[in-house]
Amino acid sequence: MKAIVCNEWCKPEDLKVSEIINPTLDDNSVRVEIHAAGVNFPDVLIVQGKYQYKPPFPFSPGSEVAGTISEIGNNVKSFKVGDKVMAVTGHGAFAEEICVPENKITLVPKDMDFITAASMSLTYGTSAYALFQRAEIKENDVILIHGATGGVGITAIEISKAVGAKIIATASTDEKLKIAEEYGADYCINYSKNEFKEKVKEITNGNGANIIYDPVGGEVFNQSLRCIAWNGRILVIGFASGTIASAPTNLPLLKNCSIVGVFWGAWRERDPNGHSINMEKILKWWKEKKIRPKVSKVFNLEDTKYALQALVNREVIGKAVIKIRN
Repeated sequence: MKAIVCNEWCKPEDLKVSEIINPTLDDNSVRVEIHAAGVNFPDVLIVQGKYQYKPPFPFSPGSEVAGTISEIGNNVKSFKVGDKVMAVTGHGAFAEEICVPENKITLVPKDMDFITAASMSLTYGTSAYALFQRAEIKENDVILIHGATGGVGITAIEISKAVGAKIIATASTDEKLKIAEEYGADYCINYSKNEFKEKVKEITNGNGANIIYDPVGGEVFNQSLRCIAWNGRILVIGFASGTIASAPTNLPLLKNCSIVGVFWGAWRERDPNGHSINMEKILKWWKEKKIRPKVSKVFNLEDTKYALQALVNREVIGKAVIKIRN
């Protein structure tokens, strides 16, 4: 089968398509013919050896897929051949076929296309866990969402809107903020023009945001600590800025606030049923048209390196997806 293969740590632009042996199916897994694979920032890191999880060589990157089950293991009870599914894979998604444990599979609605399905598992999974389990978001909470038009940012806007929260979105351009507004942001701040902390205080009458969703890190995190509400929660989603912040610990003390880590992948491994419940809610909202997955770029398997470069260059609004099959 064809796959993007990483034989050593490399830059995304060094990745190429190779012919490799089809994966071996075990008793607790299903074989999926991949139609599409989502592109995520961890894919950029994993090929360079910069991600917290490092697969053994050789490996194919790619952490989420959508496709059709072509074979099931002897112990698999919940799925059958022909089922249309999405899955979180960790790696191995940029290929024509993959074997995935049963507990990492989610059925795809019959009227959802594969491109949309491939864009959902990681971003909606991350934001659902962050907001439901970690932040315990509720109606009328004020939430500040950074990187609001990135893959996880848009999903955080949609989920927050669905539960009735008030949303302040930040992004680096006015064009991106227009999209954030289309997806439900109540207030928009272009952080390239000035510091956002004073604007957040102005919007909230000096109270600050109850929840801050931060996939950016660095100086964005430092400013966020200065515009968080009493008893607020700042969610550490990631470090897209490339800088890990060092928090002055007097600020959480003065605000009585919590810095909350969000390691969705590890939680999903420990609580696959919890993830399934979250995804059931997300797919229900999709059917009710409360959420609209945003895919702005689609690439062929041979052009995977360009997809990763587009992500690094912040050219992607929402998600990029690799189309594997027609």
